[in-house]
Amino acid sequence: MSPGVPTYGVRGLSVAGAIAVGAATLCYLLTALFPIVGVRMARSAAEQLDRDVLLGAVLAEVLFSVPYLLALLTAGTLVVIWTWRARKNLDAFPGAVPNLSPAWAIAGWLVPIANLVVPARALADLLRNSVWRRRQSWLVGVWWASWLVFLIGDRFVARAEQQRYDRLTELPRNDAEFATYVRFYEDALAPRLVPAVACLVAGIAFVVLVRRISAAQQDRLARAVPTWPGQPVRPGHPGWPAPVAPVPPAPPATSAQVPPGPGGTIGA
Repeated sequence: MSPGVPTYGVRGLSVAGAIAVGAATLCYLLTALFPIVGVRMARSAAEQLDRDVLLGAVLAEVLFSVPYLLALLTAGTLVVIWTWRARKNLDAFPGAVPNLSPAWAIAGWLVPIANLVVPARALADLLRNSVWRRRQSWLVGVWWASWLVFLIGDRFVARAEQQRYDRLTELPRNDAEFATYVRFYEDALAPRLVPAVACLVAGIAFVVLVRRISAAQQDRLARAVPTWPGQPVRPGHPGWPAPVAPVPPAPPATSAQVPPGPGGTIGA
């Protein structure tokens, strides 16, 4: 790990984010399939010529959408925080070469137009510098394509439905006018299936990406060994030096004795 660069745990946040994304995906699927309920309620209203039943269908759809909006807000918040933390971790990984700054990890989700491209680049950046397996990059493409289909398809379907609903009789009085509400819900189901399937694929792909990136980063953080000098290390820690066997001291060096030659001093 690079010395002096802070790192962040992402495991718990990835679990919470995955759960929130899954909940948002499930709630959206329920709202997309609401026309099945709406058809039954509209038929009941047509049989009884009861406008209150039609009003109940509108209120029921609103109630269906509230959990989705709450789950979407929660998932969005957790995903933005996770993306920023995971991107900051790349700065501490030797060999990582990210293409986007940490600021884009947040702004990329929030800035209009940019949020159609930047999140995909950010995820590709995280996957490439965390997992180190290029063959998994197709997951980013699957997520990005399905996410775009969901975003654009949902807005298109919602706008078309609103235009059709505005043409309905506000206060139906006879069988023909009530029947228009039945047809409205019958015709609403098929177009909603396109963004619903795209949302399901995007949700699954995103959860897989988040889990794989987080697992790779956590594994790398767990195996990290301090590299800067002077950091205290406890015995038994991977950075603690191995014991060295003691070396016996060498005998002191002495000069060789030279026998006295002729003319030497006795007893000197």
